[in-house]
Amino acid sequence: MSSKIALVTGSSRGIGRGIARRLAADGVLVGVHYGFDETAAKQTVDDITAAGGRAFTVHAELGVPGDAETLWANFDARLAALGAEGLDILVNNAGANGPGPIGEATADGFDRAIALNLRAPFLITQGGLTRMRDGGRVVNISSGAAILPWAQDPVYGMTKAALDHFTKSLAKELGPRGITVNSVGPGVIDTDINASWLRASDEGRAAGAAYSAFGRVGEVEDVADVVGFLASDAGRWVTGSWLDATGGSLL
Repeated sequence: MSSKIALVTGSSRGIGRGIARRLAADGVLVGVHYGFDETAAKQTVDDITAAGGRAFTVHAELGVPGDAETLWANFDARLAALGAEGLDILVNNAGANGPGPIGEATADGFDRAIALNLRAPFLITQGGLTRMRDGGRVVNISSGAAILPWAQDPVYGMTKAALDHFTKSLAKELGPRGITVNSVGPGVIDTDINASWLRASDEGRAAGAAYSAFGRVGEVEDVADVVGFLASDAGRWVTGSWLDATGGSLL
């Protein structure tokens, strides 16, 4: 994997950070994308380099006009400074919660969720494919909410279900180039995005753990290792799939 180049969107923290660290541990040169928190992105790069890996930051706010163009321009510039070019692995991880239950959702919240969770990965992938070498990998981070009814935030589930359809369509199209395209669906994971209820009390954590067949809350490494498999040569015969990384939450 030492000849491979990756971009992981939203990798300054949470699941994205875990994925970036895993790929770097496998020898991949990783672009650590961030939208706002440059300090966190630099910390991710520092963690990777301290462990003997290679990484660089890539800045672009997503969910706004021109986001994909900005991201790829910055990615290309940072790679050129390192004397490298091209792309082998694209992980569309960046995203956000939706506007909440249907009774509370707003039109602006709906549009924001679509822009971040669906429009951005579509356009980022579109630009990435002109850079990706044959035999590459695209991994879209979906959610168990794409399958399990999620009344707390139906728009979020809608965006992830649509992302999964995109995954299948793209896998069929890119098969002749040897590029695999897959979705990974996490369940309840201990990240900042879930901190408000998962880390607030013992009761909240117990409720989160109850979703999994294993009776525990997922860690970012539980998802990152699945992505690491798909990104490696071992995942060469898997494409168009939705890999359940919910810890059995859908059983």
